[in-house]
Amino acid sequence: MQRPSILIVFTGGTISMRAVPGRGVVPARGGAEILALVPGASRHADLHAEDFDRLPGPHWTPERMLELSRFLDERLATGRYGGAVVTHGTDTLEETVYLLDLTLATDLPVVVTGAMRTPDDPTWDGPSNLLNAIACSGSRAARGLGVLVVLNEEIHAAREVVKMHTEALGAFASPHGGPLGVVDLDGVHVHRSGGERERIPADRVESRVDLVVAAAGVGGGGLRSALEEGARGIVVQALGRGNVPPGMLAEVRRAVGEGVPVVGASRCPQGRTAPVYGYEGGGLTLREAGAVFAMDLSAPKARIKLMLLLGAGAAAERIRAAFEGPE
Repeated sequence: MQRPSILIVFTGGTISMRAVPGRGVVPARGGAEILALVPGASRHADLHAEDFDRLPGPHWTPERMLELSRFLDERLATGRYGGAVVTHGTDTLEETVYLLDLTLATDLPVVVTGAMRTPDDPTWDGPSNLLNAIACSGSRAARGLGVLVVLNEEIHAAREVVKMHTEALGAFASPHGGPLGVVDLDGVHVHRSGGERERIPADRVESRVDLVVAAAGVGGGGLRSALEEGARGIVVQALGRGNVPPGMLAEVRRAVGEGVPVVGASRCPQGRTAPVYGYEGGGLTLREAGAVFAMDLSAPKARIKLMLLLGAGAAAERIRAAFEGPE
């Protein structure tokens, strides 16, 4: 059986960190050095490593994510590889994988992984995560599932995965449906599909999309500031089923009236938004004001999606249909 040829793209993150006296840990290791710390990495595949960047998770931007998407498409279109692995900082991993899932043209397996502990930590999880990601990217079982995340022996869909813990090895979960499968000692096992993959053919992202958080007693100041600073779109991380304090409603109306789309997501990790409650600020009044519901999509991912839709020139009807589905 022919060995798979896998592209590994290193971008930084905790998996690349090194302790620097007086500075804490910083991304300092390139791909070759990381692979040298992972015995047996090339046992089952021919690996081709490239360094794309050396960023910590919080330094990523949607613009850089789109550049990574183009980089991957260019490399994978050569026909040299059967799949790709990308290492990434975990703080913004869920946003990058969702953008990749929406924009990559390739149907080859692309698997994103990282680490919760640094190489200087005796409990470093980088080697096992990297080995499992390589196995997954070279597996027939991973084909047709879109962009995947492999961490802590679990396989997650890009649209569903969320970082649920600040530092636990099992920090990532898919709250709505659980992992798609696992990477076990005897191979890659996929138990379910993540659903039909959506693609947004965008050449750019609209960077001026703000995320405003709703909480008890919060007024319209955040929305007002976003509009005054030139926001082209706004995502509200709303309460429960998609409700906000009454002080936010007038600014939602103002934003929609000025042609700025407002998307309401929930701060709850499970469940869907819906126009149920009719009190001032309830989801029904948000719908009447023209807001769009993100359904079960998290607020950070809803922001990524709205950035791409606006970057692709989508009008209001297209934006609503992309989030809520056709009428």
